[in-house]
Amino acid sequence: MAPSDPRHLRRMHMMQALFMWDFNRENNKLSADLLPIVKHMTEIDALISKTAPEWPLVQLHKIDLAILRLAIYELLHEKKTPPKVVIDEAVELAKAFGGDNAKSFVNGVLGTIARSHDIEGGRHETSTS
Repeated sequence: MAPSDPRHLRRMHMMQALFMWDFNRENNKLSADLLPIVKHMTEIDALISKTAPEWPLVQLHKIDLAILRLAIYELLHEKKTPPKVVIDEAVELAKAFGGDNAKSFVNGVLGTIARSHDIEGGRHETSTS
């Protein structure tokens, strides 16, 4: 999706809000869009930990964690968007906001989760650019 696409912009804003919330959970008011994600946060975080045990949550970059939390919520709970699109969008956010290995890490975690939950479209081919 293009960076100006309203759905892409919505995801970007939600990812940024999750990122900020993670630093200041008590004083951040959550939008209606984020409440369901936070409601499922324990389950989502456990799934990330299970899928990437070599990367404890406290060692993950908070931006990568926000991207994963949003995408996993979309894949497992919201289910409004095709899984391939959710994964592609998460990889694009990781390219734009994450570190050098973020896109591969996000793609790997989401692909593994999609396959383990029998969700169609469990792999996104990433380019080296």
